[in-house]
Amino acid sequence: MSRVAAQQLLPTSAEEAAAALHETQAVRIRGGGTKLGWGRPLETTAVELRSERLDELVAHNEGDLTAVLQAGVSLARAQEAFAAAGQMLALDPPDGGATIGGVVATGDSGPLRHRYGAPRDLVLGVQVALPDGAVARAGSKVIKNVAGYDLAKLMSGAFGTLGLLTEVTVRLHPRPLGWCTAVGRADDPHVVAQAAVQLAHRPLEAEALDLRWEGDAGAVLARFGGSSAKRRAEAARIMLRDAGLEVDCVVEDEALWATQRDDQRGSAVLRVSATQERLGPLLDVAREHGARVVARAAHGLAWLGLREEAADSLAATVAQVRAALAPSPCVLLDAPAAVRAAIDPWGPADPAQLELMRRVKSRFDPKRRCNPGLFVGGI
Repeated sequence: MSRVAAQQLLPTSAEEAAAALHETQAVRIRGGGTKLGWGRPLETTAVELRSERLDELVAHNEGDLTAVLQAGVSLARAQEAFAAAGQMLALDPPDGGATIGGVVATGDSGPLRHRYGAPRDLVLGVQVALPDGAVARAGSKVIKNVAGYDLAKLMSGAFGTLGLLTEVTVRLHPRPLGWCTAVGRADDPHVVAQAAVQLAHRPLEAEALDLRWEGDAGAVLARFGGSSAKRRAEAARIMLRDAGLEVDCVVEDEALWATQRDDQRGSAVLRVSATQERLGPLLDVAREHGARVVARAAHGLAWLGLREEAADSLAATVAQVRAALAPSPCVLLDAPAAVRAAIDPWGPADPAQLELMRRVKSRFDPKRRCNPGLFVGGI
């Protein structure tokens, strides 16, 4: 658990945020506080720069399916506003009070990533408070850009190490009127993984296609939306049955997907960036270590919830899982502070990529004011 900051800065505009960054030696950038334990322990937590007063839903352009939101707007509040117009922002990570800015900054996502992509795919433009005291815009309604950089994508997943996101312009989608999920279950990890991969290559246009494993059994979950949801779910059910799974179709399916989202969090969670072909071996490793798995089957992206252990034992387990799944990157998200201090949460980094990231950091934040030490390689 990170120490409580001695000072909190609460800007009400992008200009105030940029001035605070420029005048402060080092800050922890914070949104809703739902992911404060992610990344390396900060070199300092003396000052927090918080986005909670940047909480205006600036514009909702229903006709062209876009919206402009300040970074401190909660995801739940934004979704409520969009739902009133029959629309949605296709981001559904575990919530718990997350803000739009925090979700984008950490690249967090949920089951809807299958069809709609990651946050970086839904952000059309950004406004950023920079450590040099400037406010930059990129994408929609460009006022001042930073030459040579796609700021919208660069800030997505940068964990607040380059500046503070103060506003985002996002793409919206129609909200499906109904849902139905095909579920297939089996106790062989390779049968489960192969069935999920086969389904990923069928033209059924699922809203979400997930895989899970817990204990000695696994499941494939394919969710469909709209007027044809039941028909397409039935087609998926037949495919899963033919692949050797026990199958069912669930209309009241929200509890299934709430569990999928919730199980991306835990006392110790590894996010594994694998491939479709490596899902079977990944489930083997998870079963060996008694880990729970939630995965986006088409992307090969998985969250492994590890068993609770003493800090030294848990650190050893993380090392073993990383070795077994190499070269797939395994990032430790949730974990006790003692574990994150004992091992690098990000794992080994490619030297060439790390050098590029350091140069970008130096370009935007040469005095290391923003979340110092939190990112890959201590950036």
